[in-house]
Amino acid sequence: MTSYRLVHIPVRSDARGSLCFAQEPDHIPFTVRRMFCLYDLAPGATRGGHAHRTLHQFLHMLAGGCRVHLDDGTARAEVVLDSRSVALYVPPMVWVDLMHFQPGSICSVLASAEYDESDYIRDYQRFKEVARGHTVRGV
Repeated sequence: MTSYRLVHIPVRSDARGSLCFAQEPDHIPFTVRRMFCLYDLAPGATRGGHAHRTLHQFLHMLAGGCRVHLDDGTARAEVVLDSRSVALYVPPMVWVDLMHFQPGSICSVLASAEYDESDYIRDYQRFKEVARGHTVRGV
């Protein structure tokens, strides 16, 4: 699976603390239209459990960490996100499950479009059918 990619986030540190940043197009390969955060996650919680038809996402752990399972319909991969200096770019048509959150985790998600329920594929079997005939566009 090569459709997703880890993105190294620049970090600047001095005696005052640390700052990390990401900007378009250097780190974020799309125009950001929406942002949301996952936090106060219950022990054992799983988030995601869907794919998007056209939406691009950029996941960045602001605190803690988690495991991300990725599936493009033909191959599966697992990524551990547990560093402020690494984010995950997820293009359209990749099934994503976030799990095994560390206590106190906060995950920021940047998205390429406003919320649109019709963009979601929430049934895995349907996702596999759609993914067989899909090519990623836009990045």
